[in-house]
Amino acid sequence: MSEKIRVGIAGYGNLGKGVEKAVAQTSDMELKGIFTRRDPKSLNPAGNVPVYSMDQAEALKDEFDVVILCGGSATDLPVQTPELVQFFNVVDSFDTHANIPVHFENVDHAATGSGHIGLISIGWDPGLFSLNRILSQSILPNGKTYTFWGKGVSQGHSDAVRRIQGVADARQYTIPVEEALEKVRSGQNPELTTREKHTRECFVVAEEGADLAAIEKEIVEMPNYFSDYDTTVHFITAEEMAKNHSGLPHGGFVIHSGSTGDNNHVIEFALNLDSNPEFTSSVLTAYARAAYRMNKMGMNGAKTIFDVAPAWICEKSPADQRKELL
Repeated sequence: MSEKIRVGIAGYGNLGKGVEKAVAQTSDMELKGIFTRRDPKSLNPAGNVPVYSMDQAEALKDEFDVVILCGGSATDLPVQTPELVQFFNVVDSFDTHANIPVHFENVDHAATGSGHIGLISIGWDPGLFSLNRILSQSILPNGKTYTFWGKGVSQGHSDAVRRIQGVADARQYTIPVEEALEKVRSGQNPELTTREKHTRECFVVAEEGADLAAIEKEIVEMPNYFSDYDTTVHFITAEEMAKNHSGLPHGGFVIHSGSTGDNNHVIEFALNLDSNPEFTSSVLTAYARAAYRMNKMGMNGAKTIFDVAPAWICEKSPADQRKELL
C-alpha cells in the first residue's frame, strides 16, 4: 500500500476534534500533528499526536501533505488560509458567503506563489449545498432554487443572545416554515420573504432577578438577527438547557423547481445532522484528500468545491468507483 496522506489540523475546537475523528476512520490518511495558538501543552488529543504552536508552521512545511484549517470565518480564516497556504496544501470552511470572492483572491495569490492548493469554503453550506445549486441550475436553467436551513442550532445567533444583559446561556434554532417548504416542493415557485421561509426559536437561561420582558424585547427586535423573523423566546432552567439543548444539530434543504417546456421537475437535496461540526469535519477531510491529489497532478492556486472532481475525494480506486458506485 502507498504511504498515507500526512494530515495536519490547525485549530482544536469542535471542528478540529471532528477532523481528528474523521481522519481516524480513513485507511489512506494519517494525522501527523495539530497546530494551535494556545499553549501546546494544554491540548490532549487522542493517540499522542504531536501538538505545535502555530508559529512553527513554516519550520514544519515538509512534514505535512495537507493541513485542514478549523478556525472561524470572522477573524481566523481570512488571515490563516493565505498565510498557511504558503507552506502547505490547505482546506478551509470559510462560510461568510458575501466575502468568498475576496477570500478566494487572497488565497489564490498566496497559493499560486507557493505552488500549493488552497481549497476554500468546503463544508455543507457553502460546500455540498453549493454543488447542488450549480447542478440543479445547470440541468434545469428555466427554474428557481430555494435553500432552507434547519431545524438546527445557529451558533452565531446563540452567541448574539448570550451577549444580552441578564442572559446566562442561550440556544437559538433556525426552523424552516413547513408551508413554504410544501409550496416549493410542489413546484409552485413562490416568491418568499425572509420571514416566510424561516422562523427562529430561542431557549434562554436568565440570570437571577433579570428582566425577562426586556430580554425578550431585545431579542425579537435585534436587527440583522431576529427583527426580520417570527421569533419565539422560551425561558428555561440551566438544568433543562443541559439536558435538552447541549448538542449542535443542523441540516437543511436545497430545492430546485424547473421546467423542460411542458413538464415540471423538482430536485431536492436534504441533510439531517446530529452534529453540525462533526459532519462539516467529515466533508473537510474528504476534500483534503482531493487537495493532496490535485497538487500531485500539478495544480495550484485557490479552488472551490466546483473545481473538484468527485473521484478525487473518494478513498476507493477509480476501478472500484466505476464497479460499485457508478
